[in-house]
Amino acid sequence: MMLIFRALLLSLVLVGVAAAQGAAKPSSQPLAADRIVAVVNDEVITHHELRSRLDSALGQLQRQGTALPPREVLEKQMLERLVIDKVQLQFAREVGLRVDDAQLDQALQRIASNNKLTLAQFRVALEKDGIAFASFREEIRAEMTIARLREREVDSRIFISEGEIDNYLAGEAGQAGGEEYQMAHILLRAPESASPEQIQQLRAKSDQIVERLRQGENFAQLAAAYSDAPDGLRGGDLGWRSLNRLPTMFAEVAAKLQVGEVSPVMRSSNGFHLVKLLGKRGGGALPAVQQTRARHILIKVNEVVSEPEARHTVETLHQRIKHGENFADLARLFSQDGSASKGGDLGWIYAGDTVPEFEGAMNQLAPGQLSEPVKSPFGFHLIEVTERRVQDVSSDRQRTAARQVLRERKRDEAYQDWLRQMRDRAYVELRLEER
Repeated sequence: MMLIFRALLLSLVLVGVAAAQGAAKPSSQPLAADRIVAVVNDEVITHHELRSRLDSALGQLQRQGTALPPREVLEKQMLERLVIDKVQLQFAREVGLRVDDAQLDQALQRIASNNKLTLAQFRVALEKDGIAFASFREEIRAEMTIARLREREVDSRIFISEGEIDNYLAGEAGQAGGEEYQMAHILLRAPESASPEQIQQLRAKSDQIVERLRQGENFAQLAAAYSDAPDGLRGGDLGWRSLNRLPTMFAEVAAKLQVGEVSPVMRSSNGFHLVKLLGKRGGGALPAVQQTRARHILIKVNEVVSEPEARHTVETLHQRIKHGENFADLARLFSQDGSASKGGDLGWIYAGDTVPEFEGAMNQLAPGQLSEPVKSPFGFHLIEVTERRVQDVSSDRQRTAARQVLRERKRDEAYQDWLRQMRDRAYVELRLEER
């Protein structure tokens, strides 16, 4: 779900304007006939679609202060991105993956809330900027579909062995410290069954980019113009990541680079890479972790129990505990989750283990203190903190964290590899040069 939410936020920045361009108010002026710029299997991409997305990308680059590449260069890059999106959406339809209207409405509600607006206010704001709400809505549906397709076809199939975890904990985990690196990269993607001539052409192209960087050209501009990675239009910026959350190839070179320095050309199964170290911060040993031991009583809201009824039950239990009844006994009788048999005991909880509403209320409690009724997506809770401690992360927790780190490392490379295979298997006919 987090992946989808991040994709929605990205949609708001990069796709919203594109939707606006594609949904501009009708003009009384005569319109030039549209033309086809690409055929993808049995569907087409029109020049209007390309122009709308290109105008959006140019506006985004300008807002970021990125030097703009030539429009015709960026046009080719944007067309390739539209092809990739079209291939993914076609495959999603083939496998029956879709985002229904109820799910889409919930996502739009979250986007509106993130902008501190109601959905009605958000719609008015979009239309005031010339963005048709129906078009924006379908753009978000497409983003959600692609995100879910990635989760199904790529993320869910990444396997991390126990041996990989052992090697990670024995080697890198103790060396990562608290340092974070901000890196940007350029990917020149190689076809799945690239010929020696294609590989040679890509290598020559990467060498040309290196030479242009040596002559002082802007890395972000070249990334926007030539990178085949999805973040190319953001100048290839990967954001701030700890060393152990970078792809292995990037992590190995990151520690050797000075800020502002660009790596040599690197080869992977996906093609050729260049990375630039934009910044470095932090350092030193990782801090010890605070854990909270808590117990709770949960009354769920569902088809049978309404929200007012659930709240009333929790308030009644709150008063009974305040008047001396035993928390654990009441939890066994009334709580509606798996902890009921243990008197509501949740064990030791790390930051991030629970939903924000629960964690925020729990963190405000002193040991032995009982909360007021707390509402979360699950229903209503009564929370009592029993203990707190600060200590090193447990062995089980370290292994879980290591597994997550290793999954993140593999995820980007696996997704790029999957995209390359999907693109190569599709019938694609580019007609951009046909004027």
